[in-house]
Amino acid sequence: MDTKGILEIIQRNGKNHAGIIAILEEIQEECSYLPEEALRLVARETGRSLADIYGVATFYKAFSLKPKGRHCISACLGTACHVRGAQKIVEEFSQELGIKPGETTPDNEITFETVNCLGACALGPIVVSDGHYFANVTARKVGEILRDTREGTFDSDVSQEAHPFLIEVSCPRCGRSLMDSGTSLHGHPSILITASMNGKTGWARIPSLYGHFSRTHEHDFPADTIIQLSCPHCASSFQDGSRCVDCGAPLATMRLADNSGVFRICTRTGCDGHLLDIGRAEL
Repeated sequence: MDTKGILEIIQRNGKNHAGIIAILEEIQEECSYLPEEALRLVARETGRSLADIYGVATFYKAFSLKPKGRHCISACLGTACHVRGAQKIVEEFSQELGIKPGETTPDNEITFETVNCLGACALGPIVVSDGHYFANVTARKVGEILRDTREGTFDSDVSQEAHPFLIEVSCPRCGRSLMDSGTSLHGHPSILITASMNGKTGWARIPSLYGHFSRTHEHDFPADTIIQLSCPHCASSFQDGSRCVDCGAPLATMRLADNSGVFRICTRTGCDGHLLDIGRAEL
């Protein structure tokens, strides 16, 4: 990726904390990782120290400082997936690919990794390949996932969760929709909520295309701090006592619009922990 392309990305996204995250996301999407020269350019053009930029790049698990393969497969080893046999799935992938988790095949075709939680515990064991979610994976499905990953196609007989799917959420207190069709993320309406901390109050947006989790804020809240997330209509807090499996911070809970379950996100800035719990509509 050339300097001109990186400068265009910076100009398009702004220079606050949320903008830097979006900048790094676009660079990684183009390069498959974050090259050192790109990070130095981002630091210089945004007026941030190189240590700050590296801090963001190493804090978020989605970023990589090492080149990745053309395809990336992630297997969840969180508690819900683990008890349903996720370790056997990881072993099957390692055997089929001839690599350990965290490594890339010698032909630079596939990077295989394990993660602590992919946020869809009710559908576990979960595997994500190039943004496509596979639910209730068994060792027998590993070969199919690898074949479809290499070919770039996904069979119709794989469950419908083989693709990122849309979710619609509403406030668990007043019941009003939190969907904002006026501002889209990943080509679909965003989820609009209110974020506040230390007297600062503004909007926060989350994609409604599950499988592409990210979060942007109107204000540049400090990293690694708890913010209050609430309904933009009735101002009710979304915190209900549940905790993030990644960092232990309080989770903010929203109800799926069809009452089929709940969607939870971590309230700690810098943590992308989230959970889709199908079948749990009670709050």
